Amino acid sequence: MKISLIECLEKQLDSFNLKERQAALGMLWEKAQTGDIEFSPTTSFVNLHCHTFFSYNTYGYSPSKFAWLAKKSGLAAAGVVDFDVLDGVDEFFAAAGMLGLKACAGIESRVFVPEFAARVINSPGEPGISYHMGVGFPKGTLSASLKKFQMGLFNAAQQRNRELIGRVNTYLSPVEIDYEKNVLPLTPAGNATERHICLAYARKAQQHCKDTAALVQFWMQKLGADAAGLELPDGAKILNAIRAKTMKRGGVGYVQPDGGSFPTMAEMNKFILETGGIPAITWLDGTSDGEKAIEELFDVAMSTGAAALNIIPDRNYTPGVKDEKLANLYAVVEFAQKRRLPIVVGTEMNSPGNKFVDAFDTAELKPLVPIFLEGAEAVYAHSQKRV
Repeated sequence: MKISLIECLEKQLDSFNLKERQAALGMLWEKAQTGDIEFSPTTSFVNLHCHTFFSYNTYGYSPSKFAWLAKKSGLAAAGVVDFDVLDGVDEFFAAAGMLGLKACAGIESRVFVPEFAARVINSPGEPGISYHMGVGFPKGTLSASLKKFQMGLFNAAQQRNRELIGRVNTYLSPVEIDYEKNVLPLTPAGNATERHICLAYARKAQQHCKDTAALVQFWMQKLGADAAGLELPDGAKILNAIRAKTMKRGGVGYVQPDGGSFPTMAEMNKFILETGGIPAITWLDGTSDGEKAIEELFDVAMSTGAAALNIIPDRNYTPGVKDEKLANLYAVVEFAQKRRLPIVVGTEMNSPGNKFVDAFDTAELKPLVPIFLEGAEAVYAHSQKRV
């Protein structure tokens, strides 16, 4: 089927070549100006937590692509967040500036919280370890000292990846991958994640097996499950199955992190504050021992500078169901408001099936939309302090 020029340009927005992305965005904007492309009216909906291909986006979106789609969809504000890097921040701001989109940017990583060393927070099965964020960054470029800290996050993550592959290669042999040859080419700037590694294994298995029947047999043997329905050779289900079996807790490649595996929350907050960002507590669903101790958790985080809260709403409710998670969602929103913390929400888009934007028109989320919009406006205003 022949694709249109506009579809071609939108696809080019995900090129690993920055100049190609910039050229495509410029041409698309020109077509919008002449009326060849229409944008949806601006809504009150936001997505301030979207990973790009600089860490992992399940749809392959670049910062420019997400900015373009956010503008087309009528988002009131949009934000990118990548693991351990700020590589996409300046590109996203440039694209948003061209399009007239309210834009925010940040970083996500994992930290150690000494006060919760014996309690799980939001990283399942990992006491003391917390996913943590910085939001409202004014720019992506850093001073030499701040770059050194950020590169420490990056280098540590890449070393963990290499060690992980060593363990998983042994288990999946004769299907083995090389980090430099098979994984890093899947990224535009070398910041590979577990999800890139899963894709590399899926593709290597396809190359190794002579036909579909052999591929099904291989994965049935290695994953201990019926691989016939796993969207072979490299669909979402097989990638998730590889990750669960080999990389997550209980998997053959998994190593339990300890207090020395990541920077402390206090160290991460110091870095975020010095970059001009806002340290943000991240919320899972309120069911862990750590998140049940909500007052203590917020006290600890805020004592070293945390001043915002991040929520992924889609994980916190089932449409039409009133349950513990929904009650916890409303409780944490109320608690954050009492602490005067702006609330940042988004869908991540780093896992197959993640939505482009939350279903804010559902009965469960609709009452919270004004609060989420207010949080987005606060973070956007902060990020305008360009330095």
